[in-house]
Amino acid sequence: MFNKIGIIGLGLIGGSLAKALKNRIGVKTIVALNHNEDVLKQAYKEGVIDAYTTDVNEIFSDCDIIFVCTPVSIIHEYIQKLTAYIKPDCIISDVGSTKYKIYERIKNISNKFCYIGGHPMTGSEKFRYSASKEHLFENAYYIITPADNVSEYKINLFYTAIKNIGAIPVIVSPEQHDYIVASISHVPQILASALCNNVQFLDTPQKHMYKLAAGGFKDITRIASSNPDMWENICFDNTEQIFNSLSYLEETIKNFKISLLEKDRSGVYNFFDNARQYRDSFSNITPKSFIKRYEIVIDILDKPGSIAIIAVLLSSNNINIKNMSIVNNRERENGVLYISFDSEEQRKKSISLLRDMNYEVQIKD
Repeated sequence: MFNKIGIIGLGLIGGSLAKALKNRIGVKTIVALNHNEDVLKQAYKEGVIDAYTTDVNEIFSDCDIIFVCTPVSIIHEYIQKLTAYIKPDCIISDVGSTKYKIYERIKNISNKFCYIGGHPMTGSEKFRYSASKEHLFENAYYIITPADNVSEYKINLFYTAIKNIGAIPVIVSPEQHDYIVASISHVPQILASALCNNVQFLDTPQKHMYKLAAGGFKDITRIASSNPDMWENICFDNTEQIFNSLSYLEETIKNFKISLLEKDRSGVYNFFDNARQYRDSFSNITPKSFIKRYEIVIDILDKPGSIAIIAVLLSSNNINIKNMSIVNNRERENGVLYISFDSEEQRKKSISLLRDMNYEVQIKD
């Protein structure tokens, strides 16, 4: 499909893209740019990339696609530099968490290449190349925001490439993208950081909150460990949409405080109940992809070998584990090990095998 692909910024996303493109769709040549040459040398030694540079130059001249995986505030600078070397039908994409301002910044040069914005809805609080992995995009949404002047042929090529690395591509406009992610990604990041700052400020001199914060608190604030440079850039690139979402959130919290002060028990109950019903309505069926996850929850002992026993039991019965995750607390869950399968048949077979071994198994829908 593509002979040569370029990647600028070999961190978590850039490194994972390189690994996925090399191993899953067989891209022959991948060239990369990164300021830290040690990272480039490591990726080259691993066979993930085939050539590298620390500055934009002719190494990118024959690329079919170039992914710019840098902070959003400097994406347009790299695109500007690339125009001196790339061929006119080269697809330039990015992985930024905002889109509209990028389009505005490159509008006057967008006729020199095919610009297809991208935003993989995946990642980690770890953001370096050492955390990159080939399967990072597996079953994750990958938002695509093509420019108006890009042909359907080019969009389909890009769409297929993203699908072939295991992601679920979804096409929206840049404006829609920024409106959506402000509420489901950017504001949650702000809230996670706010909760951490709040507990740090309110903690006792003996640090009781710090010592006791676990389970739900650690889960909900996990993303607060993300790269602050990246989030500073995102906030100033999507200020209007973030501000609007925060304003609505402030109104929601204000109304809850009023219900609390006025001892309005039904108001407080409805606040939690509405949220519970909405959260519980999230479907396991991935929209527009018809991917269904057949999941179970298993209550297991926290001791060496517990997970290995289950994995061996299922694999020896020719059952493929699609995904597995561990819940780090038992505060509100009926078990600690989640497993998903490719089919209902495999899920039923697994439940039968596990219950025969006296495991407590719940179906997760």
